[in-house]
Amino acid sequence: MDSFSWLAWIIEGAVCGWVAAMVLPSAVGLLLDIVVGIIGALIGGFIFTTIAPGSVPLSFGGLLVALVGAAILLGLVRFFATPSRRA
Repeated sequence: MDSFSWLAWIIEGAVCGWVAAMVLPSAVGLLLDIVVGIIGALIGGFIFTTIAPGSVPLSFGGLLVALVGAAILLGLVRFFATPSRRA
């Protein structure tokens, strides 16, 4: 990935983390949701550009990739960060 792609994935990840925090409030906080969204989008973007080289991060498809990567990582963080309510 070039430097523009990295920046695009970071911006998309921040937006996706913020949207996820607004839709599904959590106990971990907005800032952590945004940071995890960025990391998730970078991971998703790296995997996606490895599978489909030449893809554009600032597109509808790129936004979906960032959203999926951020959602998966946010779900994992929330699962492990919240106290277990299982009996």
